[in-house]
Amino acid sequence: MLSVEFDTFAAMEQVLDNPAWNALNTGNKHLSFGNEEIKFFDEQTSPFAGMKEYSEDSFQQLHNLYQGQSPKVVILDKPIIVPQPWITLRYMKCLQMVYKGEVPVTYNHALIVPLSHEHVPQMIELTTLTNPGPFAVDTISFGHYTGIFDDGKLVAMAGQRMNPEPYAEISAVCTHPDYLGKGYAKQLLLHQANRIMAAGSIPFLHVLDTNERAIKVYGSLGFETRTKLHFYVIQK
Repeated sequence: MLSVEFDTFAAMEQVLDNPAWNALNTGNKHLSFGNEEIKFFDEQTSPFAGMKEYSEDSFQQLHNLYQGQSPKVVILDKPIIVPQPWITLRYMKCLQMVYKGEVPVTYNHALIVPLSHEHVPQMIELTTLTNPGPFAVDTISFGHYTGIFDDGKLVAMAGQRMNPEPYAEISAVCTHPDYLGKGYAKQLLLHQANRIMAAGSIPFLHVLDTNERAIKVYGSLGFETRTKLHFYVIQK
């Protein structure tokens, strides 16, 4: 019985080896474009694209189908040489961390405010300043963004991005430099983790493998490193 349970869990975790592709086919299917071999988000929502198999033909299909001008981002479980006609603008190694903490987690409810489209200008201003990852005018379409305000000013935020069922990615975790050290990111992370688990999903996130401070914080909150993934920012 234990072997069966372990095999089931291992098979479930495999969706995280190709998170963008599986998100675009499950929890984020309503935001996806493409075909049965490659899928991607609209460039005003997210730069991520996913492929059933990361082959030269799949990269060519993405090149043919994607008509936007912004770079795309692909995530692989091993390093590759991105084929032409794509140009690699940036390569990043990220840790993929899955929440293994207690349920439920606790946080300060009074601090946290749901964010809506009216807050997008402030969200873009904050993410531009802090650079937690790509954030565009329609990224809020992923849903579940929350923030902390000081006198009407958005000073910290977090949200959800890719949703490769049964997992949900916590993303855009950032705090204005003038408000660091107040524990705002921790509160927002715990709120997101609690919300995701209450919905029956499993929280996970990605972090640059060089961001030792963030990795330490995530670890202290109950996130454990599952694997290392390879992010490629590519341009037509």
